[in-house]
Amino acid sequence: MSRFNVTARPVKALAALVFVVGAQSCAPQATYRRPLPPPSAKPRPAAPPAPALPPAVPETPKPLPQEARIREQDLQPPEKAIPPITIPEEPPPPVATPEVLPPAPPTPLADDSSLLAKIGPSTPPQRAASLRLAEEGRKLLESGDHARALNRLERAISIDSTNAYGHFLLAKTQHGLKRYKESLNFLEVAEFRLRDEPFWLAEVYALRGENFRALGMFDQAAASYQQALSINSGNRTAAEALSRIDGESQPAQR
Repeated sequence: MSRFNVTARPVKALAALVFVVGAQSCAPQATYRRPLPPPSAKPRPAAPPAPALPPAVPETPKPLPQEARIREQDLQPPEKAIPPITIPEEPPPPVATPEVLPPAPPTPLADDSSLLAKIGPSTPPQRAASLRLAEEGRKLLESGDHARALNRLERAISIDSTNAYGHFLLAKTQHGLKRYKESLNFLEVAEFRLRDEPFWLAEVYALRGENFRALGMFDQAAASYQQALSINSGNRTAAEALSRIDGESQPAQR
């Protein structure tokens, strides 16, 4: 009995040791952690990644230069260029232009020299009296009595200063008295007041031409005569003067 106990103790101790070792191997092991740096130590910057290298491009073999082939055409001399043949075009036939006729002269105007015909029932008495005196002066001019005509016409103007016919007849009287510059002054007033009466306006231009001709101003005289005929082709004073002004202008130009 005592022998069995002595032998069993070592067996139990070995079994207990195996149990302890097995229990330690089955227990969860603690994970490994890197030791933290001390607080005063600064972390090192991470190294930049290495740049990626571009993929290698395989080199393509260059073609070998080929020898230039000599063509048969290169051995022949170049041909001369032949200019194209141009056929001259015939000019188009001339276009017949219509004949331009000169404008017809204006129709002669009716005689409107009678001043008594301008007095009507609605004419103011002052105006009527001025027209009657101007008509008397016109008759005296036709008879060649310039002194009495001048008296009648000055009275007519003093009664009605707007009597344009009296101003024209005064210019005609001054021309008869060979006062040509005074006559031109009266014509300036008459032209402005008679601009809407073609018959009398033509008389103004014709008398102005007579004054210019008497003063030796033949170019101005011819222009005035032409203006008179352009308004009234029946103006006898301008028509007769143009026919003789060329002969009178020759001595004056020497």
